[in-house]
Amino acid sequence: MTFTLGPRAISAGYRLAAFDQIGSTNAEAMVRARDGERGPIWFVTSEQTAGRGRRSRPWIAPRGNLASSILEVLEVTPAVAATLGFAAGLALEAALRRISIEASLRAAGSDEMKFSLKWPNDVLAGQKKLAGILLEAEAVADGRLAVVVGIGTNVVAAPEGTPTPATSLAALGIQIDAEELFAQLSDAWAEFRGLWDKGRGFGAIRRLWLARAAGLGERVAIQTGGAKVEGTFDGIDETGCLMVRTTAGKLVPISAGDVYFGSAASAGAA
Repeated sequence: MTFTLGPRAISAGYRLAAFDQIGSTNAEAMVRARDGERGPIWFVTSEQTAGRGRRSRPWIAPRGNLASSILEVLEVTPAVAATLGFAAGLALEAALRRISIEASLRAAGSDEMKFSLKWPNDVLAGQKKLAGILLEAEAVADGRLAVVVGIGTNVVAAPEGTPTPATSLAALGIQIDAEELFAQLSDAWAEFRGLWDKGRGFGAIRRLWLARAAGLGERVAIQTGGAKVEGTFDGIDETGCLMVRTTAGKLVPISAGDVYFGSAASAGAA
């Protein structure tokens, strides 16, 4: 198969640059933005050799996995641009749910897989990480903001030794190609990007995201810098910060950090 945009993405004016192999789709997208590309355009491959996750952690996509990045050049502030990551999570969850339904139908009625969204940027299957999202932004010459949203999904293989145990669609019994998932993702992105609407629709995005949130109402520990905040995951605020309710009842906003739920939180997220 070859990578193609879904019909909704094509109608919305998205373009596509597909690669047999590339170091990093995010890096390629940002280089193009610096050179004058204004998008919206997807950069996609089924083999990424030098990708990065949050905090510069390696994110390698072996042959058959999906590495994809969307470049949008927007007239928004960096703080508003950061909320686009929640739309990305919803788009990927929707795409995964659709291909799961199709896979269950092909498998004569096997159970549909359930996915959830872990703040700030992961998609989980059960308690295991299936996909990660990395958002990067940079001012460009015309005074707008080049926003690149990288979405990496474990289609055929998952890395080992990660902070959160990882899984793949193949390990979950969902046999699809990266190309099939991407077509669904590109259409779902057009839907949720439209709903987000330069941040004006973040209220609706926030409600939808919370309905799919992992760990909501559960014990949580966040490691941020040299500090650790513990309490209950109370939700996210209007800027996308994670809200922790401490044992003293105080609400503490968290803008960045590594999040641990359940037993990992109780163990102190060491």
